[in-house]
Order: sequence, then C-alpha cells, then structure tokens
Amino acid sequence: MKHAPPLALALGLQIPKRPLLASLLILNMLMATRVTLSRSVSPLLLKRAPYPHFTPKRLPKSHPCPLWSSSFSFCLTLLPKPTPTSPPFNSRRPRSSLSMAASAAVDESLSSNPLLRDFDFPPFDVVDASHVRPGIRALLKKLESDLEELERTVEPNWPKLVVPLEKIVDRLTVVWGVVNHLKAVRDSSELRAAVEEVQPEKMKFYLRLGQSKPIYNAFKAIQDSPDWKTLSDAQKRIVENQIKEAVLSGVALEDDKREAFNKIEQERERLSEKFGENVLDATKKFEKLITDKKEIDGLPATALGLAAQTAVSKGHENATAENGPWVFTLDGPSFLSVMQHARNRSLREEIYRAYVTRASSGELDNTAIIDSILKLRLEKAKLLNYNNYAEVSMATKMATVEKAEELLEKLRSASWKAGVQDMEDLKNFCKSQDAPEADDLNHWDISFWSERLRESKFDINEEELRPYFSLPKVMDGLFSLANKIFGIDIEPADGLAPVWNNDVRFYRVKDSSGDPIAYFYFDPYTRPSEKRGGAWMDEVLARSRVLSRDGTSPRLPVAHMVCNQSPPVGDKPSLMTFREVETVFHEFGHALQHMLTKQDEGLVAGIRGVEWDAVELPSQFMENWCYHRDTLMSIAKHYESAETLPEEVFLKLLAARTFRAGSLSLRQIRFAIVDLKLHTDYIPGGSESIYDVDQRVSEKTQVIPPLPEDRFLCGFSHIFAGGYAAGYYSYKWAEVLSADAFSAFEDAGLDNSKAVKETGSKFRETILALGGGKAPLDVFVEFRGREPSPEPLLRHNGLLQVATA
Repeated sequence: MKHAPPLALALGLQIPKRPLLASLLILNMLMATRVTLSRSVSPLLLKRAPYPHFTPKRLPKSHPCPLWSSSFSFCLTLLPKPTPTSPPFNSRRPRSSLSMAASAAVDESLSSNPLLRDFDFPPFDVVDASHVRPGIRALLKKLESDLEELERTVEPNWPKLVVPLEKIVDRLTVVWGVVNHLKAVRDSSELRAAVEEVQPEKMKFYLRLGQSKPIYNAFKAIQDSPDWKTLSDAQKRIVENQIKEAVLSGVALEDDKREAFNKIEQERERLSEKFGENVLDATKKFEKLITDKKEIDGLPATALGLAAQTAVSKGHENATAENGPWVFTLDGPSFLSVMQHARNRSLREEIYRAYVTRASSGELDNTAIIDSILKLRLEKAKLLNYNNYAEVSMATKMATVEKAEELLEKLRSASWKAGVQDMEDLKNFCKSQDAPEADDLNHWDISFWSERLRESKFDINEEELRPYFSLPKVMDGLFSLANKIFGIDIEPADGLAPVWNNDVRFYRVKDSSGDPIAYFYFDPYTRPSEKRGGAWMDEVLARSRVLSRDGTSPRLPVAHMVCNQSPPVGDKPSLMTFREVETVFHEFGHALQHMLTKQDEGLVAGIRGVEWDAVELPSQFMENWCYHRDTLMSIAKHYESAETLPEEVFLKLLAARTFRAGSLSLRQIRFAIVDLKLHTDYIPGGSESIYDVDQRVSEKTQVIPPLPEDRFLCGFSHIFAGGYAAGYYSYKWAEVLSADAFSAFEDAGLDNSKAVKETGSKFRETILALGGGKAPLDVFVEFRGREPSPEPLLRHNGLLQVATA
C-alpha cells in the first residue's frame, strides 16, 4: 500500500518548496556538481553541476570594506576579536603556565586563520589546506555554542528565532563555501584530505541543526499563531520551508531510527564526495600522446594549439601546434575537438571509449559507490515513510514523480521521430561522401559526421567562427544586453577582491542610480590538473537584511561563475565556440537571479529557496538571446580585423539552431528518465544492474543503443555528486518555463527596444527579484499572466509540427 507523504499530511501543502537546510546539504555536495547550477556544453558532455548549490547549496584578500555605497556596508564577523578579558574559545578552568602558553599559541593560530577573519570578500588567495581542519573545527565549536543559546532562548517570533538561525546558517554557508569552492577550482591531495577529515563533523552539525526540536516547535508555533496571516509571503515561505526541512532531516525520528538516519547521511555525503573525486582523477589520468601528424588530420589550429600547450605542461618543452607533440585529454575542449574534427576514426573511438568508461574500473571504479548511494537513499526514504527516494526529492520541487514522468514522455514522443530522421539524414550524408563507415555508424562517428553535415547544409564551420567570438567581446556584448533588458551596469573591479587564480575576473554590478547592488567572480578557462569539469554558478554571499552592517541596508549578494572553455593560446585571446558562448550566457542567467534579487529575507534571497526544477529558468532564458540578431552581432566581432559576423552567417546560425534538435532532446531525456528509474523502480543489489536500467531506458531514447560497455553513469556527477538526484528532469521542466518566458519578449517584439525594456523590467521585478520568497508557479504567472505552456519550447526546437501530428 502506498504511504501518504508525511509532509503533505503535516503541512497541508500542495506545492512543495525546497527547504533551506536540505538545500545546504545539497550545496555542500554541489559546491561539487556544483554540477550547482550547471550547464551542458555539448551533446557529449554532462552539465554540472550544478547548482553545485547554487543554492545556498550545495548545490562553489582582506581589504578595507569595499562594499560601501551611499546606503550600504558589510563586514562578515565570524569570531569575536580577542580581548584581554574574553579570548575566544578559552577554557574557564584554571590552567598551568604551560597549558596557557599552548592555548595562547592555539589562539594566535586561530586568529591568523583566514577562514576565521572578518572579511568583506573571502580570502581565496591565501586559504590553503592547512587552514581547513583548525578553521572549520573552531567555527563549528562557535556555531554549536550559538545553536545551544538559540535553543535555550528561542521564542516563536522573528527576532528570537529566524534572525539568530539565519546568522548561524549563513556563517557556515559562507566559510564552508570557500573551502568547497577551492576544492572545485584548485584541487589538491592535501585539500581533499583536509575536507574529508572535517566533512563528517560539518555534517554532524547540519544534522544537529536540522533535527532541533526547539527550533522546529517554534516554527510550528508561528504557523499556528494568530499572527500567521500578518506575515509576508517570503516569511511564510521561510516558516514552511523550515518545517519541511526539519521533517526531511529526521526531526520526527526517535532513538535508533534517528541514529540510523544520521549514519546514512554521513555515509551518503562521504560517498558522493568520493564519487566526484574519482571522476576528476579518472579524467586527469587519461592522456593520449601523439607525435605523428597524420594521426591528427582534420583537427583545427585551436585544438592543436591547446594540445601542444598541454604537452608542454606535461614536460614536452618543445611542443608546438605545428609540429607537436600533442597531448589530448578527456577534458571538455580537448575531448570535443577530437570527436568533432579528427578524421582518424580509430583515435575518435579510443577517446570516446575512454570517456564513456571513466571511473568504471580499478581503484577509481564508481560502480559500487553508485549502488551504495542508491541503497542509502532508499533506506533514508523508508525511514521518512516514503516509498522511494524520488518521492523525497519531489517533496521540495514543483513537480511530482507522475508529473515529471508525464512531461518526459510527452517530450520523448515529440522528439523520437525527429531523432530517427536525424540518423537517417546522417547515414545518407555519409554515403554521399563515400565514408567507409556509412553502413556502420557508431557513437564515435556521430559528432564528426554531424559537424560535416552541418557544414554542408548550412555552410557553417564552428571552428572558423571562433575568431568572431573572443571572450572580451562576448562579455562586453553580454553586459550591454543586461543593461538594455534589465537596466544594470557592469564594470570591472579587478583588485577589489582576492581571487584563487590570476585568470579570474571580478566585476561590480550597479543599478541605474550608480550604486553597487552586487558583485561576481568569473573563472573562464579549463585547468584540467586542478579544476573540475563543466560549468556552474554559485553564491559566495547572499543578500540579507539580517546581516546588514548599518541596520538599514541589506548585505549585497556576491556570486561566482565558473566555465571550462579554451584558454588563450600564445598572443591570441580565448576564442570561443558558439556552444561556449551559450554556456557563458547560461551561467550569467543563474548569476542574475542571485544578484538582482530584491528579497531582503536572507533565507529566501536570490537562488536560495527556489525550487530545483525552476532554478534553470533564468539561465536557459538567457541562452535564447544568443540567437537574437542585434545581440549576436554586438558580440561577433573578428578579434583581429573587428569585422562583424557577416549577415548570411548569422542567418545560417539561426537556421542551424534546430539542427538535430530531436537527437539532442532525446539525449537529455535519457539522462532524466534513467535518473528517475534509479530512484523509483531500481532495487540496489537486485537482479537488474544500474547498467541494465540504462540500457532499458535507452531502447526508447537512443536511436543507436549505447555500447554494452558504456558506463556513463560512473561519471554522472549531477545525480551522484551533486544536487540533481531524482531531479535531472528539472532541465526539461525549466526549459518549458524559460522558453515560454522568452516568448513574452517575442510577443512584445524583439526589435522594439521600448517593449523589450518594459518586458525586461517586468522579468526583473518578478523572476529575478522575488527569489525563493514566492512559489515559482505564482512568480511565473505574475510575469506571464498565465500558467506555462510547452508550445514555445517545441516551437523553438522545431518540434511543434511533429508534436501536433
């Protein structure tokens, strides 16, 4: 018999909302996928990431206060400054001179720990592995004391409950966020070891906080009080989220069940961390050294330049793009260049097989880890009185399992015939080119021949377009678009905040009055030896009234955007593929929702508290502007001649937008359905393996079945090391929302600057401004005037006629 979802019974809620602490737990992992708000940059690469929190997620420098404006200042105070009468963390017991000296040394060490300093922006430049253990432990000790004080003095009102709770949550979010972010962008064995050691202690505190009955009872009392109706929408969301979070964190469990729950959560987080590390290590481990020019026939100059640069970093000091040697890896730009352009079919096969079997053998094998994670998730669901983990996941989303499955099936059926036709077109083209593999196309042939067909059909060569998309011009055009639509100005602020790598840029965001309203970091280039793959956005600091310095103006939000695009080679700037341009626009959309929030309640400001299946709306919305003529022409300037992209090329790009749309849609649908199946029907340790599930799903979602040895699941960080477990469908769910949102601009007239500005202002005041303070469906209706329709998405993808038929 199906169990009634306990939260629905307890709260009487019909539209689930994502709780903050659950978001924080995800954020910790995400600031791993941070796959946190992440983005797919190719038909062969997974997105990431993910909202690695993007949340206060997971799902990832000490200067005079630079956040001053005419109305604002902020300084994060983590620990009290030492005073002669009240040194932090000192014992109250009498101590010997020896113990006092030792304690003084410890106090001095802690006071110099950059993680514990007062800072305006995190000291990314000086934090290293040696600071993690003492810094996190000291912070947890302080926060444990703060939590005990909160539980002792709590009252069911905002000042005595929500204000101190937000301070506790925010402090750990910010500091742990620094550590987790550095692990994602500046990984090292020392940092891994330090994080692995303190992570159980951090998780123990999260569980302690989530299972606090005094806090839970206080929130319940607020909900049941006569004053409930006087609360704002945002305040009601906070109360409802916190109650839900407490239930999902095991607050109702007693004794043995709570102990079992906590062990599950500790082990689940450890395994997720290990999963991500294995993927990174497996990616780094593979290297293909080539010395014979014949083997790299077809590869463009940019790919050869990157391969030679990689070879130099591996000890081949005299490597050049022209003469080699060349080193290819499984990192995104390198992998894709081979798949799309290498005429050497055996090279494509070798690298493809390596990619789809990453982390599936030897000491880096993730197979057993996946099964253990799935088993633990199921056990957690049962303890919380759910049938499966998908139901747990959906408790904090817009959709239900049934609604998600219904959407995926509608999109699958609308995409299938188009996908089959895509393959027929590809086979016919190969035959026309007398390709030996025409009658035996395999996975390592698809991208290569798709590129040749695209070039033939639309006369577009993506590599030849690179010179028109230099990173500086792309960013200038993106910022100009943001000004046109949302009325904001973005300016460089390099040097204002410490950074973790010299390539990282820092920007200030100002409103029409000229006052700063937000800041963000941008880390654009791939660094395979230390940086996780994919692209993501995450919060550094969230907007907050409670954390205001002057008691009036809120703390300003700070975000970071991380990509993995081709770096500059020699004296050339980073020359981007069109997909990389779309990726930057995508991540910037996430950042805008965080930075342009007007929500002052910190627990639901920006991306905090936004349902997971709605969080991709702003990011996917921004991608649409890459196909807007004025926008594209403003960024597409040849890096040497400054010549604008020819009009006929733009028209070809527009026509090519729906090229193989059915196949690309089926790919995402495969991932989403596999994810749901693993979290609903799959029985860990049963007769069917995780790979059997994938093969079964692929029968209806892949025109060419996966290889028998395909182990893409071992690299599926979104659901095993990030926040997308039983939630990968969110990309398609949010695509419906984002396409419909963009259609509002189409209805207004994309060439009508006044109408675009008015519609943009409405988008900013609703989708971007309200954060998690209002249910996403209500926010969408407030913007669009009606509930969302899938018609614009199918139309944009060229599938509307197929779906209608």
